[in-house]
Amino acid sequence: MAQTLHIPVDRRNPVPLARQIQAHLERLIQERRLAPGVKLPATRELARELGVNRATVTLAYDELVAAGRARAHVGQGTFVEGPLTATAVPVPARAAAAAGESVAVDWSGVLSRAAHIIAGDAARKRPPALPARPPQGLISFAGGMPDSGMFPTDAFRRALNAVIREEGQELLQYYPVGGYPPLRRFLSSYLLRAGVEARPEEILIVNGSQQGFDLIARTLLDPGDAVAIEQPTYPRAMQVFRSFGARLVPVPLGDDGPRVDVLERVLERHAPKLFYCQPTAHNPTGLTMSAEARRRLLEVCARRPVAIVEDAFDGGLHYGPRPPAPLKALDRAGRVVYIGTFSKILFPGLRLGWVVAPRVVLERLEAAKQLADIQTSALIQAAVYHFCERRLLERHLGRIAAEYGRRQRRLLESLAQRMPRDVRWTETRGGFSLLLTLPDGLDAGALLPRAVARGVSFTPGPAFFADQGGDETLRLSFSSVPGSRIDEGVRRLADVIREARRRPRERVESERAAVPLV
Repeated sequence: MAQTLHIPVDRRNPVPLARQIQAHLERLIQERRLAPGVKLPATRELARELGVNRATVTLAYDELVAAGRARAHVGQGTFVEGPLTATAVPVPARAAAAAGESVAVDWSGVLSRAAHIIAGDAARKRPPALPARPPQGLISFAGGMPDSGMFPTDAFRRALNAVIREEGQELLQYYPVGGYPPLRRFLSSYLLRAGVEARPEEILIVNGSQQGFDLIARTLLDPGDAVAIEQPTYPRAMQVFRSFGARLVPVPLGDDGPRVDVLERVLERHAPKLFYCQPTAHNPTGLTMSAEARRRLLEVCARRPVAIVEDAFDGGLHYGPRPPAPLKALDRAGRVVYIGTFSKILFPGLRLGWVVAPRVVLERLEAAKQLADIQTSALIQAAVYHFCERRLLERHLGRIAAEYGRRQRRLLESLAQRMPRDVRWTETRGGFSLLLTLPDGLDAGALLPRAVARGVSFTPGPAFFADQGGDETLRLSFSSVPGSRIDEGVRRLADVIREARRRPRERVESERAAVPLV
């Protein structure tokens, strides 16, 4: 069936009307907005629609047929033939110029500085990609995400259905930017278990921790400001801070968290606006700072006007002794901004997190959020609240902590049994991953294609470094790998490492697909 088309015609333009119609249709066909086989409107109908003589439309159609852009069938109509191969002068631009239309915008000159920073940083830090068609049976240690097979989907569906029945009309309307009050009250009690004292009005509900980073950067940073950041660290946090024009100053990570002696020098020389860190279940290393290291860090920062952004992984996902209290729980000066999320302990797809901050900061975060998206889904917030209030989160957390703990132990045992002696790794104490350091002379990015060819993948380390370092490191995430497959994956990786030491680097060319950076 023929479709109605809006074709702009300009009688003040010296270009003949038939040529304007032809050029516009040429562009639509070349850009595949009119697909091959589509029937063009009848000449009489289009002429009436455009307010022109039928002969004008007939002439335009005849020119399309002559140019091979359309085919005419007597008694049936005129049909799109399809785009032609490229010519010396791009047809869309030529057609637009002939019709007197605007030519394409050069968006590279319109995009903001932040957009260029984001794109450049993503290209620079993007890990070597996996083949688009990885080998069957690939064991992937690349994705630092929860195992979807353990999602409590049925229980959450019942909670969602209940809140739609009971509060649907209110929840589907616009809602206060701060968040669903019962959820904020629940989080106030939930955080108190870890020692974080936060009144409900000091908690802002956000669309995942990623929006938390964005709002904090938007509220605290100006272009050119320095941000101290532990290294290695979470890539998405680096990208957000850079997108606002911040200068990242890395603080190397030791066995007990960021090196406080280096942080002290960074604070003295660079006067950063804020320091970003993950004291518990660090991504990518899995390390957790001791209570003493946390105390020293706060002491050093207390002597400088620097805010601390604490990216908190739920303390319930720890393997071994319970982690010390968060920095926010020890903070007496009100300098710590605390970010939490349900993504790792419940569902990443919920995009639900929270920020705890002093009231003067939270008010500005709320204003920034209202400009960004007005609110986080009240319906999802209410469903999560009812899920948690019925103690279903507590039950789920206990189940997944036990399973992830088994996988963590299996990974550490397999590494100890199978890896060459000069391979080192961090002893993960929480979270979903650890960082492995290769023997001298090996590059994780160059190793990845070989590993994939042998049926195992990982995330190369440079993605987690603010500078040009990390080539010799890689992240292994165990959370989404079945326990029965972990040892086989480690065996394959160990074989690839041994083989790479015996053979020179080989260039591997293949069609690529992105490795996740979560």
